Amino acid sequence: MAALHELVTTLAAPWVVLSPRSGQLTGTGAEGVYARDRRVLSRMVVTVDGKEPLAVHVDEPGGGVTVFSAVVEGLGDAGHDPTVRLRRTRTVGGDGLTERLTLINNAHQTVDCTLKVALGTDLAGTAEVRSEAAADLPALTAVVDAGGLSWEKAGTRVSALADLEPVLSGDALQWQLQLKPGDESTITLRLSAEFPAATGFEIKPPSQRPAYDEIALSCSDTRVERWLRRSLDDLAALQLGAESDRYLGAGPPWYLTLFGRDSLISSSMLIPVDPELAAGTLRALAARQGTKVDPDAAEQPGKIPHELRAEVADHGAGLVLPAAYYGTHDATQLWITTLHKAWRWGMPADEVRGLLPNLQRALAWMREYADPDGDGFFEYIDESGHGLANQGWKDSSDSVQWPDGTIAGAPIALCEVQGYAYAAAIAGAELLEAFAGDMSGADEWRAWAAELKTRFREKFWVDGYPAIALDGAKRPVAGPASNMGHLLGTGLLDADEEATVAALLGDQQLDSGFGLRTLTTEMTGFNPLGYHTGSVWPHDTAMAVQGLYAAGRSAVATTYTRGLLTAAESFGYRLPELYGGAGAAEESSPTPYPLSCRPQAWAAASAVAVIVAALGIEPNVPAGTLDITPASDFPWQSLRLHGVRVGERTLTVEYTHGSLTLS
Repeated sequence: MAALHELVTTLAAPWVVLSPRSGQLTGTGAEGVYARDRRVLSRMVVTVDGKEPLAVHVDEPGGGVTVFSAVVEGLGDAGHDPTVRLRRTRTVGGDGLTERLTLINNAHQTVDCTLKVALGTDLAGTAEVRSEAAADLPALTAVVDAGGLSWEKAGTRVSALADLEPVLSGDALQWQLQLKPGDESTITLRLSAEFPAATGFEIKPPSQRPAYDEIALSCSDTRVERWLRRSLDDLAALQLGAESDRYLGAGPPWYLTLFGRDSLISSSMLIPVDPELAAGTLRALAARQGTKVDPDAAEQPGKIPHELRAEVADHGAGLVLPAAYYGTHDATQLWITTLHKAWRWGMPADEVRGLLPNLQRALAWMREYADPDGDGFFEYIDESGHGLANQGWKDSSDSVQWPDGTIAGAPIALCEVQGYAYAAAIAGAELLEAFAGDMSGADEWRAWAAELKTRFREKFWVDGYPAIALDGAKRPVAGPASNMGHLLGTGLLDADEEATVAALLGDQQLDSGFGLRTLTTEMTGFNPLGYHTGSVWPHDTAMAVQGLYAAGRSAVATTYTRGLLTAAESFGYRLPELYGGAGAAEESSPTPYPLSCRPQAWAAASAVAVIVAALGIEPNVPAGTLDITPASDFPWQSLRLHGVRVGERTLTVEYTHGSLTLS
């Protein structure tokens, strides 16, 4: 059974196919065709005369297309050279899958053979597949349709139809083919599905999927060009639709839906090249902002949701999340700061004004609910007994721990959550002034932010750095972690504190050479393949890079930028969700994390984030200003980026040997 990171992904959200390099779907592990939080097909095995072809090549030209090449042994001419080949062209769209099977005869004799496609499904939910509960589900009985087969369960109906009339044999379609020398024959299968009306959130394709053809990059290091182009192709494929708006699904197959934190961070990184994506994400989340107190769903008035599903998701081990789940303690602040950034980059004033009531409700949540014990810090605790124990971006149960490996007790106040809160208070104040004329409200939030800065300095600093969190006893949890990198650029730290954090981030205990480790190597609980306890997450590194460049700590930022680029090259320029943190001292390339999503939204968006951060592009369209200050330690000799969107203008920014050109 192949690990998730090894599978070939063909994607046009919400449809995705995950298969080994053979192209076969065997019904094991995460293999399958997925759509709308369900595995719609788990088996699709092609044989020729009863034998599986020998896989020899996979080509991924992009645009939701993968081509698998194989040779058919035992057919055609005698000798070592293969003379009969099978080309399998897989194309995924937002509404289904097309599989073209082309048998090619390069032999000197006519070939007679039987081509067979065995199909099957259990129509398991993605949460069932991930928790391995789907392994106990029976395969559904196929119903014979004209030209193919269909399966049905709980209102979901899947159909597999062929363009050439097959002979039906149980759960398989088969054809008797005869190919003369030089001939080829193609059979096309079309897989589609009908879904019941969603009781929860409806996961749909976007009304229009961008191609990002207008974005062009040239760089003295050509790897950067390949990294950006692959990332943009993946970001286009990851997009989903809510009404007329677009947003990013976090990653296949488990997270192809609207996520508060993930979708906001990703779309915020992409504002310089796709501002409409951020606007759509803001609106989609605002439409589902919390309206009531519901501990079971962690919902509170004004709170931005964590994840939205079509139905309840049972992830196993007691983690059962309702269709609309609000268990995130940072998405609300990130919604505010994303709105503010979008406005600064030129989001039309009427669109910003339309979200003003949601902004006011989000600020009210910060004031009334985010700090339940009134100590001046934002903390969380799972009150449902079946939700997430940790509700920051490191949401695994062991992500907040002491140097000896002891898990910190709840309620937890994460350091980066306080940084996001500070930035949100300042951003909210500016938006209130600009759109509501609320000077007193703005002054109150600025005063609140100033007090938070003082409290944070008094309580969070331990052993000369910001602790990852305060535990339930209000003790700073020692042990350097990547979370402190998210504080840079929020305004919560002063210049000397930023210098201290930058120096620690530059140390080898956190710098793996391929990106920022989530946890220092000095901790007892450090594990280079621990989900949040020593691995490297590209978005985590990119957010630290953004903050480092903003703080003027460009040497450390550039080191991390180059590390990400080296990692991207080793992964074929498609950075995974996370990878191993053993580091360059132990390995020449990063170790894959077995269960990593690839592609993944904020990993892909990181390419845009670090390029724009290195160029130092900071617009303020409402004030009519544009500042561009390339890093003093610029990562490359020359770079030219076309397609930067500032207000109504599309710009080209070029920085070559210390000379900046804007056109």
